[in-house]
Amino acid sequence: MSAPIEVFLPFKGGLPPLRKYASQLYSRRQFMAAFARSELRRQNYGSAFGQIWLILNPLLLSAVYFLLIVIISGHADKARYGHLTASLFIFYLVTDAIVAGAKSITSGGRLVLNSAFPRLMLPISATVVSLFKFLPTLFVLIIFHLILGLPFAWSMLWAIPLIGLFFLFALGCAIFFACINVYFRDAQNLIPYLTRTLLYLSPVLYEASALNAHLQFLKNINPMYPLLNMWSTVMVHAQVPVFHELIQALLWTSLVLIVSTYLFLSREREFAVRI
Repeated sequence: MSAPIEVFLPFKGGLPPLRKYASQLYSRRQFMAAFARSELRRQNYGSAFGQIWLILNPLLLSAVYFLLIVIISGHADKARYGHLTASLFIFYLVTDAIVAGAKSITSGGRLVLNSAFPRLMLPISATVVSLFKFLPTLFVLIIFHLILGLPFAWSMLWAIPLIGLFFLFALGCAIFFACINVYFRDAQNLIPYLTRTLLYLSPVLYEASALNAHLQFLKNINPMYPLLNMWSTVMVHAQVPVFHELIQALLWTSLVLIVSTYLFLSREREFAVRI
């Protein structure tokens, strides 16, 4: 018999009691997982290919970008296509979480107004949906490895903790934009431009080693740079990630998650008034 769910009591000001708040979130983990699964089914309901679009969307997108690169540069190679595909798949885990997270509070307005629950559940559920949408692409990456003849090694198991880091980073971004969008509804209209800019400034369409000398500063100001470079190192080249990049990624992820969560929790009590 499962333990009863503790009734959520909205806090009056400042930050909520963090330990109690985290306990209430954890007690509702099954609801968040069920909500994420139902949302995932709803997004592809009525489509002829259904859940296959979870793989087709990034696959077709990588083909379009690869064709563009071949037209511009006049040449291509297996490692470059492997990098492009692997990087796009994981990049869209983050951007999909940002887009869905930004709408999670405003689109759930009726739920926010009529129910007492930790509002953080909504951007968390949105990010879990994005993770579920990403996971099938791992099978595509394995098939691509075989077709392209890219190396396999035990070091590729580093992909597991890296996916965890990407998820936490995406969660931090989703929480941040969920809060911002409550106060500035135009934010969700600006997000596509922000994510497209981030795409061009990150080592997705190109490898980090190909970055021009005068653009090396991007490695220090772009929080996704170490994450994406490690992902390519592990998934394309089957090598162990560089230690200093791992430290950078951990610091960036922690900073984004802590700052966004603090902002969200300090404003959560106002959401019902702002919606």
